[in-house]
Amino acid sequence: MEKKQQANTPRDVVQEMDSRYALFGLLFAFQNRLQTIGDTFYEEITSKQFFLLACLNLFQGSSPTVQELAQVMGSSHQNVKQILLKLEQKGIIILEADKNDRRKLRITLTEYAGQLAEKYRRREEQFMTGLFEGVSEEEARRTFLTLSRLESNLMQLRNVPETGREQN
Repeated sequence: MEKKQQANTPRDVVQEMDSRYALFGLLFAFQNRLQTIGDTFYEEITSKQFFLLACLNLFQGSSPTVQELAQVMGSSHQNVKQILLKLEQKGIIILEADKNDRRKLRITLTEYAGQLAEKYRRREEQFMTGLFEGVSEEEARRTFLTLSRLESNLMQLRNVPETGREQN
C-alpha cells in the first residue's frame, strides 16, 4: 500500500527555507494581497491612489511637487503622475504649475479629498486594528526598522554595477 504524502503548509515550507528567501517571497505575496484587499476597500479610489493621498498628507498642508511626492512614495515620476492625473479627473486633487518654475507641477488636495477622508476614517481605523491584531507595538517597530534597513540596502544595490557583463 502506497503511503500518501501530507501536503506541507506554507509555514512548514518556510521553516525549511533560508529565512531571507522566505521573507523576500512574503514581501511580494503580502503586497499583492494588500493591494487586492485595498482595491475593494474604497468605492472611489484604488489602493495605490489611497497610498498616494496618504503620502501627500505627510506634507501637512503644503503643495509638494510631483518629484517630491514620487521620492516619498519610492516610485517614479511617471508612475506618480499617472496616478495624479486620475485623481485630478475625479476631483480629488488639483495639479498646477509652480509659480517660480513652470516646469514643476504642484499638488493640492481639494475639499472633496477631505470629504473622502472623513467618509472612510472609521473604516480605516477598523482595518488597521484588524490588520495589526496580535502584533505588539514592539513587533511593529522592529518590523519597520528591518524593512527600512532592507530599503536602504536596496537603494545601495541600485548603484552597484552589474556583474557578468563586459564594461565598454
